[in-house]
Amino acid sequence: MVAPVEMPAHCVLCFFQEPIDRLHHQGALQVITHLTDAMGRHPIYAWHCNDQPVALVQPGVGAPLAAALFERVIALGCRTFMACGSAGVLDTHIAAGHLIIPTAAVRDEGTSYHYLPPSREVEATPRAIAAIVRTLTAANIPFRLGKTWTTDGVHRETPGKIALRKADGCLTVEMEAAALFAVAQFRQVALGQLLYGGDDVSGLTWDRRREAFDRPAVQEKLLRLAAEACLAMA
Repeated sequence: MVAPVEMPAHCVLCFFQEPIDRLHHQGALQVITHLTDAMGRHPIYAWHCNDQPVALVQPGVGAPLAAALFERVIALGCRTFMACGSAGVLDTHIAAGHLIIPTAAVRDEGTSYHYLPPSREVEATPRAIAAIVRTLTAANIPFRLGKTWTTDGVHRETPGKIALRKADGCLTVEMEAAALFAVAQFRQVALGQLLYGGDDVSGLTWDRRREAFDRPAVQEKLLRLAAEACLAMA
């Protein structure tokens, strides 16, 4: 009989399903429990990274779902979090696959306003940002620090809005960061995020850039870096 696995204090919220599936297929993951809702079961895995246990979960796409699953993982006992995902870039000079560390998110979604008073932006946990910087610097991996734009309107990234967000200093656009940062502040847990540059939405056309880099390799590497940074958080 397999002994039950305790919930680790550290957790990675990974928006990529494929590298999670590969790790599971390789036997590197053990199911701790499942979160269940109307869409089905969401497994929470235990993963030993550098001989230390890390919880691993796919939080779903979009701010409301990601925040809800984040809340439930916090309730299960995790206290130190790192998220990893992709984002559209608002600067065409950011290469596909290049890493970006969001320092703050412009709150153009609804979920964060249920956790924090209204404000223009919400910040990531400073010590989480510092841990990511140390991890990437030690691995000699180039990155950029900057703001991200979190929006619920995935097909409403209009030229006017893009111009406004670029003027705000945003490097990327995605759908979850502001909500995750807000939940982390409200629940008093630590959370940072690593993103890689995906689609280029800086111009009048949507350039998906899917053939510009080895996407599976970048996703797997980013997941491992996220786990290392999470474990390194002071």
